[in-house]
Amino acid sequence: MTKARKQGRSGIAKWPEEERPRERLLSHGAHSLTDTEVIAILLRVGVRGKSAVELARELLKRFGTVQAMMSAPLTAWDGTKGLGNAKLAQLLAGLELGRRAGLPALRENTTIKSTKQAANYFKARLLSLSEEHFRVAYLSRQGRLLEDALIAEGTVDTVRPHIRTLVSRALQTNASAIIVAHNHPSGIAEPSDVDKLLTRDIITACNPLGIKVLDHVIVGDRDCFSFADSGLLDELSLETLAPQPSKG
Repeated sequence: MTKARKQGRSGIAKWPEEERPRERLLSHGAHSLTDTEVIAILLRVGVRGKSAVELARELLKRFGTVQAMMSAPLTAWDGTKGLGNAKLAQLLAGLELGRRAGLPALRENTTIKSTKQAANYFKARLLSLSEEHFRVAYLSRQGRLLEDALIAEGTVDTVRPHIRTLVSRALQTNASAIIVAHNHPSGIAEPSDVDKLLTRDIITACNPLGIKVLDHVIVGDRDCFSFADSGLLDELSLETLAPQPSKG
């Protein structure tokens, strides 16, 4: 028996029809599939000597969970055997579609009028990311979401958003207010001194333009921290109004 025929017999096409992921999905629904089988369908085909299911199983073992795969940076996929650019692209597109399905509805229909709504909104976007992301929600006077922008991203403790960019987008969208947010990959939703200084600088830049900073949300693994709810936002706002000491 040739090597090719041996490989053919071990491929998914030779499995009993009821055991093939695609056929089971169409017969019983996507909910009947395991995580491995769903990933295998996204991969479509395996590689020499390895079925799509086997490759999917190896990927899950490497990353741990589907959620970890969804939040992994592109660099985490470097050197993954059996994943060329085309196969990786279709897998990542499928994972991203799943992530987006869990996000709130259309931006035009989204309003944020409370700190709880702000926390839930940003938690859906920032939870479980392996890198820090700094996002800004630009709001109308009525609290309607005009734009949600990723202003900065990077490794832990290296994210420093450009305040000029943040303010410029607020002017472009004609926003009356903003809510800023970032995640802590450590999982601990507590503000650092750098977070407090950044919030104060953002308030200082926005106030003269009539742009209200409504909150700064920090997303952790289990909970979120709200500068507004904690009273820190008011404290920092008062600091920006205090007369500065003379440099002379």
